[in-house]
Amino acid sequence: MGMFSFIEEAGEKLFGHGPAKEAQQAAAAAPTPENVAALSQTAGEAIATYIKSMNLEVENLEVSFDAPSATVTVAGEASDQATKEKVLLCCGNVAKVSAVNDMMTVANATPESEMYEVVSGDTLSRISKQFYDTPNKYPQIFEANKPMLSHPDKIYPGQVLRIPADE
Repeated sequence: MGMFSFIEEAGEKLFGHGPAKEAQQAAAAAPTPENVAALSQTAGEAIATYIKSMNLEVENLEVSFDAPSATVTVAGEASDQATKEKVLLCCGNVAKVSAVNDMMTVANATPESEMYEVVSGDTLSRISKQFYDTPNKYPQIFEANKPMLSHPDKIYPGQVLRIPADE
């Protein structure tokens, strides 16, 4: 549990269409407490839907978003540490999110993975070399970040990745 920081400008664009866009426009045009509350609720729902679309199983999943602080709070019980970490990354690797408040628990606790923020010029091979002393273990990093990563070449600066212990 704890607070994790993310780059607010990087990540999935979940709030640029549909109800989330409408709530965002209303809050920007007239930032009343009601508009900000609607934006927060709609954004929290969009992030929860995104987590579910990644087929990450979490019992009693609760996701909320606080628009003024750009903070997601996520709670629930994941079956394992990897699922918990993927849920946290789903929450944080979203544009307009600057922090994730982790209130999750894990049914079967195992050691945590390291987290790494991608910088300009990074590749999974370069990251593999940095953490494992060989570029050839990039598939291990790719697999640890599926389904959020669809291809090993599709990473971007500001994205946060799980770096599992060397196997």
